[in-house]
This record gives sequence, structure tokens and C-alpha cells, in this order.
Amino acid sequence: MPEPAVLGADYFQSYSVVGLLAVVGVLFVAVAFSAGHLLRPVVPTREKMLTYECGVDPVGEGWAHTQVRYYVYAFLYVIFAVDSIFLFPWATVFAAAGYGATTLVEMFIFLGFLVIGLLYAWKKGVLAWT
Repeated sequence: MPEPAVLGADYFQSYSVVGLLAVVGVLFVAVAFSAGHLLRPVVPTREKMLTYECGVDPVGEGWAHTQVRYYVYAFLYVIFAVDSIFLFPWATVFAAAGYGATTLVEMFIFLGFLVIGLLYAWKKGVLAWT
């Protein structure tokens, strides 16, 4: 049986790899931003300082009213897209021996919460296109 000191060294060595990877990632981003800052031309003009929105010249006030319901649809889409991602790992665990009944109950609880949320949104009229 290995000694406890050796087990601790292996444990922290695996974290050192993660730490080294994090440092390399931060350095990569810092070098990329620094290179972009040093290499780009800086010629400010009046047109470059204007607000740019999807190729349309800014005209009038900067304040515009938008429909909140579009944000609600986007929010509901994100919720159900993320929840559908959770279904794929569940399907792989469900096939494993000894986990079938447990994962089936957990998934029905999870889907029950989703259905309750969807019914609540439907009852509040969020899903109506009017």
C-alpha cells in the first residue's frame, strides 16, 4: 500500500496541471490582446466614433422601445436548450446496469419541474404571440 505522502503528492500534481493550463490560457489571452493593441492602426475620425448598429446609421434619439416578450422567448429557449442538454448524459447513465430505476425517477422529477415552469408561463400568457 502506498504511503500517504505519495498519495498527497499525486493528488496535488493533478491540480498543478490544471493550474498550469489556466496560467497558459491567461497568458495566451494577454498576449493576443497586447499584440492586437500594438499592431492595429489608430486613426480616430468622426465617422469611426459614431455608434454603429447593424449597418444602419444612427438617426434621432438613442432611446427606443422594444417588446419585452422577445426577451421572454429567448429566455425560455435558453432554459429548454440547457435542459435538453441534461437529457443526453441521463440517457447514457440510464443504460448502465443498476442505475435504471434511480435515474428514471430523478429524470421524471426534473421533467416535472420543467412542466410546472412551462404551465406557469402558459398561464401567465407569456407564450401568446399577441
